[in-house]
Amino acid sequence: MDLIRQHVRVTFSFPIGFTRGVFDPANRMLRDIVAEGADPAPARAVVVLDDGVARAHAGLETRIGQYFDAHADVMTLAAPVLVVAGGEGIKNDPRALDTIHALVHDARLCRHSYVIAIGGGAVLDAAGYVAATAHRGIRLIRVPTTVLSQDDSAVGVKNGVNGFGTKNYYGTFAPPTAVINDFTFLATLDDRDWLGGLSEAVKVALIKDAAFFDAIDAQAARLVARDMAAMEAVVRRSAELHAEHISKGGDPFELGSSRPLDFGHWAAHRLEHLTRHALRHGEAVAIGIALDCTYSRLAGHLAEADWRRIIDLLQALRLPIFHPALAAHLDAPDHPDSVLVGLEQFREHLGGRLTIMLLRGIGQAFDAHEIDREGMIRSIEVLQEMAAAGSTGTAGSDLRFAASARGLS
Repeated sequence: MDLIRQHVRVTFSFPIGFTRGVFDPANRMLRDIVAEGADPAPARAVVVLDDGVARAHAGLETRIGQYFDAHADVMTLAAPVLVVAGGEGIKNDPRALDTIHALVHDARLCRHSYVIAIGGGAVLDAAGYVAATAHRGIRLIRVPTTVLSQDDSAVGVKNGVNGFGTKNYYGTFAPPTAVINDFTFLATLDDRDWLGGLSEAVKVALIKDAAFFDAIDAQAARLVARDMAAMEAVVRRSAELHAEHISKGGDPFELGSSRPLDFGHWAAHRLEHLTRHALRHGEAVAIGIALDCTYSRLAGHLAEADWRRIIDLLQALRLPIFHPALAAHLDAPDHPDSVLVGLEQFREHLGGRLTIMLLRGIGQAFDAHEIDREGMIRSIEVLQEMAAAGSTGTAGSDLRFAASARGLS
């Protein structure tokens, strides 16, 4: 046997900026990012804009064009701004992806050109998938406009679109050239999107940083009251923790089976599908967090005081802890509309063996490789009872199930 073994090392580096008024010609953040890689200058770029952002910020397309005109020595807009439908629908529609691919093709972009994606996480995913696959990779600059995308998804190194009823079935690992978080976009969000994105901040606090959890808890009332300074602080710390894990966690391209940043997501992805996206991603993640924290408590890993603090915070942030789809077909866990089917789908998504993140404490997470179905069903029932009662204080006081959960390590 004759083998040539190759070892390929690639280092990625990209800035995550925080600003206001990114398309004000006096704001040089975008210009300087493009100038750093413009070879030859001016660099050609296209802009993909979320239609919800376009509606909420009248005249934005014009301001984008004026920004390019003001910095024509560095960047040129190679085609009119493409406005696309926002929300999860774009990730389910191959025609929408074809439209973005056609934009890139017709604008004659090359691998040194830029796709600038402005919008919520779904639009960033769709545009990012196109940028990563056209010419095997065109530079991508993300300008996230929601709490969820600014505090989590936009700072990551992957993209995905849906297929076969599965969240992010298609996708690539492709670090962006840059991420620019412009806080002015957050002011026009509706309350669901303003609050829904906080679930990802709670998630990363639970697995990484107890002090951050305490800070969110202390600011809950201000966050619900739409205090921008409080939100900016949460977004920045959450983005920092997500980026830190990706860059220093040892597995940025998820070659192993452990996914700390997917805590609560196995159920969340399933719930989005089962509700036909009536639940938004952040809301589904909140329910997934509540479920896996309740399971952690029932299995004896998480102290009741910590569990109650977590549930109390989710509810203080006006986030859901239950949806009827969570409890559907619990008597038939293999039913195609059972949330428990999501465990196997999640295993396939991970690759290798099932790995679910559970909690030993706030800021203390660990991998579990087997989940007791009866324990998970009981966890769902607890959340259902709490939601029906409208209080965290009415579920049984002794939250444990028999020690039948195998393989929890």
